[in-house]
Amino acid sequence: MISTQDYSALPDAASLKSLCKALAVLDAINSQDWEYRYYSYSADWAEGEEVLTMRDGEGDEMLILFRAEGCVINGFLHEYDQPDKAKITRGLPAYFDDFVFGEPVNSIGTTFCLWYTAAHGWQTGVVANEDDGSEELLYIFDGNPETYAEWADEYYGEDTDRSPINATAVAQVYRGETLTKELVLAIVDELEDWPQLAEDLQVIGYPYDFG
Repeated sequence: MISTQDYSALPDAASLKSLCKALAVLDAINSQDWEYRYYSYSADWAEGEEVLTMRDGEGDEMLILFRAEGCVINGFLHEYDQPDKAKITRGLPAYFDDFVFGEPVNSIGTTFCLWYTAAHGWQTGVVANEDDGSEELLYIFDGNPETYAEWADEYYGEDTDRSPINATAVAQVYRGETLTKELVLAIVDELEDWPQLAEDLQVIGYPYDFG
């Protein structure tokens, strides 16, 4: 499992960005109400910056910033003690400082932090506690469409009559294929608001063609 103890399976920044966009697209399809989505993505967070936001509705949050230099992951799990932020961010490149030490990250909190640069790959600071909860949030980045399908079936499909999510369709989104109405309806049985989905896809920066 991916964690701050073993992050060798994390994809590089470019691949992670594509995966994060895919997760946000899939959640935009599965929940047209933004408030109930787990993953959302802004391709225009700030000039030259894009961000994935993960919120579980119970206090856990993860934000990932993408810049030309690489990316940084800030994770917060409310049931875990927050370590010394100066230690777990030791060695963090200065161009990530405004994000990691500014808002909204500062108010959310930090229980783990990892960053990626082309020169050094994935790194983290001093991790004193092996059980920092990072595995609970990072597992989704294994690149396996089945991982998302199984999670979404439980999260969005529990106590409903929704059909199980088609992992083959999820794989198409993971590959960044243009989203069509046919592909959307291979993921969900029906979609109520196509204009809303189109708007969401523009915010994410994902290609679509609804004809």
